[in-house]
Amino acid sequence: MVQYKWVALSNTSLGVFMGFMNSNIVLISLPAIFRGIGINPFNSFQYLLWILFGYSIVSAVLVVNLGRISDIFGRVRMYNLGFLIFTIASILLYLTPGKGDVAALQLVIYRVIQAIGGAFLMANSAAILSEAFPPRQRGFALGLNGVIGIFGGVAGIIIGGILASIYWRDVFLVNVPIGILGTIWSMKSLKQLSKPDRNQRIDLPGNIIFALSLILILIGITYGILPYGNQVTGWSNPYVISSIVAGLALLGGFLFIETKVPDPMFRLELFKIRAFSMASFSIILAQLAFGGLQLMLVLLLQAIWLPLHGYSYAVTPFWAGIYLLPLLAGFGVMGSIAGKLSDRYGARTLSTIGLVILGIGLLFLTTLSYNFNYVEFATIIFLMGVGNGLFVSPNNAALMNAAPPKHRGSASGIRAMFTNVGSTLSIGVFFTIVIEVLYLLLPSTFSSALTSLGASQLAPYMDKIPPTAAIFAAFLGYNPVSAIISQLPANVAGSIPPSVINVVTSNTWFPSVIAPSFMQALRIAFLSAAILSFAAAITSALRGKMVVYEERMTEVKEQKRTN
Repeated sequence: MVQYKWVALSNTSLGVFMGFMNSNIVLISLPAIFRGIGINPFNSFQYLLWILFGYSIVSAVLVVNLGRISDIFGRVRMYNLGFLIFTIASILLYLTPGKGDVAALQLVIYRVIQAIGGAFLMANSAAILSEAFPPRQRGFALGLNGVIGIFGGVAGIIIGGILASIYWRDVFLVNVPIGILGTIWSMKSLKQLSKPDRNQRIDLPGNIIFALSLILILIGITYGILPYGNQVTGWSNPYVISSIVAGLALLGGFLFIETKVPDPMFRLELFKIRAFSMASFSIILAQLAFGGLQLMLVLLLQAIWLPLHGYSYAVTPFWAGIYLLPLLAGFGVMGSIAGKLSDRYGARTLSTIGLVILGIGLLFLTTLSYNFNYVEFATIIFLMGVGNGLFVSPNNAALMNAAPPKHRGSASGIRAMFTNVGSTLSIGVFFTIVIEVLYLLLPSTFSSALTSLGASQLAPYMDKIPPTAAIFAAFLGYNPVSAIISQLPANVAGSIPPSVINVVTSNTWFPSVIAPSFMQALRIAFLSAAILSFAAAITSALRGKMVVYEERMTEVKEQKRTN
């Protein structure tokens, strides 16, 4: 008979496989989705942001709440509910009935529902695994769970590329059979090993205030990326400023309330455990460094490198995913190995070395030219994946091992929340750096390039296009210059010689012009991320010796008995 721990591992791995696959399918298929619903990328990139970031924002807001609720009502029951909600949302996404802005709004709403299901899964999977496996096997279990998630990410790139070329709705339908299988299997096979503590009360004020504070902060960050008035980003927008300030004020109020209520939602006492607190702070610093990296590398490939190497804009989303596979492969190779090693040697050395490798990889990225040698690029991102794998599995195991069993739902939720918040903040920081630098450098760059072609009359129109719109157009598989020229007044378009039109709308003109400025912006972003990665390494090194709650309690009881 199969041991229950392997049943728990296989079921939670199916959930993480589905989550990673879904994330990459959506990322790769966005061009097909936007074309399918008839969205213009030049004036609708707020929908792109919400389809991309709405999932992580909702997950970040809910995972701690749901982890705490799961400690009260049962982790398995809540996990099963997550599979069901995720599957229903996938069906709704497939059936999206509208067109244009209406359809985009529907997609955002259904992605939010999907994120609710995903939050139930994220909040409980690590806790279920930690219950099923003994302390000295948890690193291996969590590492293997993460590796299977990486396989899901690889499958998402390939399946997304295939399905997007057939019919955009199918990219959502592929989740449904996996979700149905997972729902039925989890209901039949998973067992609640620890008794839920029904005597605890739900911290309603804490739940509401925490949710509001995170929503306000993350929405403010999201809209800070968008243009405001004549400015290229929205950080001076009064609504953005007030949203972030109000969110931070509510967060301060929330932390105060949590010290007064008898059954707090956010278990602050967990942070008194050094191994737990340092693991948590390492997560958010590492995510600040790494969370926005994949998206920046996707933009580098789609907007610059792939067009320069003969790929049409229509196929760059798929090939960007393929060319980033070494990053996932590095994580996949190291994830389970590092988890198993951490069971024997602890997380401090492994996680710290992993973060140092990640930081060094980011420094190496700053040395690349825009027309880089792919083997060199692939080697760097593979090593970065190895570094991330060395960090994630041992660190997650250390965090879960340090938490008391009755609070492992809360601990898993805190882990997932820090991961999602750090990733969203990272994307906001990366995008802001890139957009601000491009805003400063691109007007003179375009003016010089167009004047040398004898098309200086185009310069005023190119200057009016926000860098955000040009980058997102390339990200969605559109040639930005073709889109701009199609919207020119007839008298301006008619004054440009056909030979010049052919040059500026070619695959290579736009990336060649913006590449030096874009790489300058990315170097600043990569350098900032490297500093954050080294800060995370210092935090990881300060975690102290390995702490396993069950072993510590056994030692305490033994000491009391001998005394």
